[in-house]
Amino acid sequence: MAEVYAVSISCDKGVPKENVAEAELIGNHGIKSDAHAGKWHRQISLLALESIEKMKAKGLSVSAGNFAENITTRGLDLLALPLNSQLKIGENIILEITQHGKECHSRCAIYEQAGDCVMPREGIFARVIRGGTIKPGDNIEVVR
Repeated sequence: MAEVYAVSISCDKGVPKENVAEAELIGNHGIKSDAHAGKWHRQISLLALESIEKMKAKGLSVSAGNFAENITTRGLDLLALPLNSQLKIGENIILEITQHGKECHSRCAIYEQAGDCVMPREGIFARVIRGGTIKPGDNIEVVR
């Protein structure tokens, strides 16, 4: 079963995010107090724990949030989700997948710290259709 492994936020873009016990997702906005929130298509970033573990296997000392992802998932093949797929998280939250990967125009603080950044290759982005409180351990279900 797929689940939320970690929830992470930051006030600045391009830097590792801090893990939090829970966060509030706001419809058509993103995570309250996160730098990436706003009225655009990349309100939430997701990265699989399995991707982070691949970087650890290369000898990097990294963990959830280090690649600036908001939601670290476990047990879900994020890149297999087609655009416009919807994820239900916990009881109320609905996210819609809007983008696979991204283009990095410069080497961010994450790249400088880790020597690589998996987010452009394996991260995905979503917008918040329906908000609510998210926390580690919440179930994730593909609903569309």
